[in-house]
Order: sequence, then C-alpha cells, then structure tokens
Amino acid sequence: MADLKKTPVLSSILEYLNLLLLVSFLMQIRTASGEILDNMVFNAGQSASSTPAGEVARDVRYLLYDVNPPEGFNLRRDVYIRMASLVKTLRKHQDWVLVLPPWGRLYHWQSPDIDQVRIPWGEFFSITSLQANVPVMEYEEFIAESGGPFIEQVLVLQNYAEGWTEGKWEEKVDLRSCIEKPSYSKDKQGYYRGWFWGYEETRGVNVSCLSAQGQASIIAPYLLENTTAVQNGEQWDRITRRSMVFSKHLRIIGDEFRAKYLNSTDEKDQTLYNEDWTRMKAKPGSAKGGAYLAVHLRRKDFIWGHRDDVPSLKGAVKKIRSLMKKQKLDRVFVATDADEEELEQLKRMLPNMVRYEPTWEDLELLKDGGVAIIDQWICAHARYFIGTSVSTFSFRIHEEREILGFDPKTTYNRFCGDDEQECEQPTHWKIVY
Repeated sequence: MADLKKTPVLSSILEYLNLLLLVSFLMQIRTASGEILDNMVFNAGQSASSTPAGEVARDVRYLLYDVNPPEGFNLRRDVYIRMASLVKTLRKHQDWVLVLPPWGRLYHWQSPDIDQVRIPWGEFFSITSLQANVPVMEYEEFIAESGGPFIEQVLVLQNYAEGWTEGKWEEKVDLRSCIEKPSYSKDKQGYYRGWFWGYEETRGVNVSCLSAQGQASIIAPYLLENTTAVQNGEQWDRITRRSMVFSKHLRIIGDEFRAKYLNSTDEKDQTLYNEDWTRMKAKPGSAKGGAYLAVHLRRKDFIWGHRDDVPSLKGAVKKIRSLMKKQKLDRVFVATDADEEELEQLKRMLPNMVRYEPTWEDLELLKDGGVAIIDQWICAHARYFIGTSVSTFSFRIHEEREILGFDPKTTYNRFCGDDEQECEQPTHWKIVY
C-alpha cells in the first residue's frame, strides 16, 4: 500500500472529533476505466473494458463516511453539512462525489417491529435539492456505478494517545497505530468485514487509523498537495443547510395535518414555499405563521442529562399556558418524546394539546425519522415556537423558521429549568444569501 501521506485521502469533520468520535471514514478512488490511481488502489469490480472505446475515463473519487452509532438524527444532519463543505473544497482540484450513508437504527428510533435499516436519504430529504449544492448519490447508486460493494480505504479517526503535548493545543493530523482494535476483521479472502450501514456484502480493502485534532481546515493540505485550507466554511455551511429540503411527501403530510387540525395554510400564514431552495429568500418577519403555539418538549435522557435546564411537566405546562395567553393563541402543537405515562399527564393538563400521532401503517411507511420531520415541519409553521435547551431537534426547527422568514423573537425561545428565574435563550442562526 502506498504512503497515505503522499496520497489523496479524505478525513472528516475534525471539529466534531472530540465530541462525536467519528468511528470511520471511508474513501474510494475509482476511474471509469478501472485504472490504478496514485499507486494506491486497484479496481475491485471493473475492468479496462468498462470504458467505451474513444471515451475519456472520468477520474471520480467517492467519499463515504460514518458517524459514531449513539449520535442522533439531527446531529447527523450537522455532520452532513460539514462533509458537503469539505467536498466543495476538494472539488476545486478533483472530481469528488459525496456518497450518502444509509440511515439505520438510532437511539431515538424506538418503534418496535419496524424495519429501520438501510434507509436511503431520499426517504427524508430531496436528493434533487441536495445535488443542487454538491454532487451526492445514494449508497446503492455508488455500488452500481463503482462496480461493486468495495471500499478501498477505511480510515478510523482517533485522538492522539499522548493527548495534548505539554498542555499545548495544536492542530495536527498523522497516521498512527490504532489505540483500540478497529471493529473490522479480515475474512478468508483478505477483505475487511464490519458495520457498513447494514450492507453485509460490503467489504473494505485496507484499514488504517488516523490521529487528528483541530478544525476541518487542517485536513485540506493533508488530502490534496498544495491545497490551501477550507475556504468560506461558514457561508458554505449555511448554503448547504438551505439545500437540505425535506422530502416532498413528508411536507405534504405535515401541510395536510396543519390544515385539518390547526386551521393553518401557507396562504393564510404567509409561509409560501419555493420548491427551488436557491430561489427561497424570505425576509425576516415576513412569515405570520398558523394560529397555534408550537412546543418541542424533550424528555427521556434529557431529564437526567440536562436536569438543571429542563423543566418538570408541571413547569413546562405553566410556561405553555403563559405563552398561549400572551400570544392570544388557543391551540398548542406538542412534539415530544415523553413516555405514555407523561403523555397522559400532558393531555390532562393541556386539553387543547394537538399531536401528530401516526397509525402503525403510517409509521411503517414513514419510519421514526419521517415522523420526526413531520413534527419539525409543523412546528416550523407556528405563530410562536419554544423548544428545549441544547436540543438539536429544536435547533433544526429554528433553522427552518429562519428560512421561512419568521421574526427571530418568535423562534429562538427555550424552556427554563424549574429553578432558573431567567435562562439564556438560543443563539440566532442568521441565514446568509
């Protein structure tokens, strides 16, 4: 195997490394003709005859990535944004395509008897919208285009074993011995087997460990010789976020629910939506929103994980009633992961509460991820929204409302803990066009 320090390879979002501990980075380099690139890879599923006579082979490089299993649905959307920005930088020099990692069972996807593995991104997001920002493809498209389920190089991201040298922080990245045994093992044919999004037929050709600390920008020079650091990162992040349009069938379901149970339509609420996100430029304060309060009330692990800034049910209901009176609203839509016992308590304390409750058949079709998106879409169209502290579910609703053109005062709000007289409110995510 060639020296990776001299070979174009790709890591992932290093600013997330210490938080996410990204499990693996997967990269494939492939030409349409099946030729060897940079003395590093061989063709696992194609031959020179794959390219029709007279045509020039396309030098395509595929970036695949994975995320630490415990991380949730909405944080993984943040990971995608960073990866897309990194691919934009790489495409200044070479033809890179981002392969979308299939969705699988997540901690918050707890519906029993529902098959929730190998889910393509198109079930949740508009692929056409994503492609208007950066070239992307579903994993099964990658298998078909690249000639087989082979990953040429698996890089396992890890911290430095020695930690910070003399307590001094510095940005760096190096190939190192693996601190922990990688979760990939060789089969009888010499390929690496392990978790590849539920695709048991997928195998890796090489596995190495990469120690890294720092921002994503330190990776660019490592990936491509004579490449400057990542440029326009913050602006690119916002553009990529705008491109993450929910799948149309989920938006339609959310819109039908709004019209039926909340007397809310885009025309009345001044939330008209352009299917082409590049033409969506709503002015702040232009959206009126439906005549209801929207609430995201996070429970379960947040009750003990963030006990100081998450209210009790009684405290939350007190705040909800106060807001409904102040905003002159008589309906409240609640998105929550509360268990059945707490839901019954909420219904008794909030008789006007409205929730999206799919049938088992709907859930089997939409999956837990689709239901979560419908909840977010309905919350995004409310006259006023209040969420839960440090919840990425709430953060994503903030962003949708910003895109739709709501006044920030109606968007960036969160519950305080029962013992907090006042609490810091969410940071304003200001959209940039």
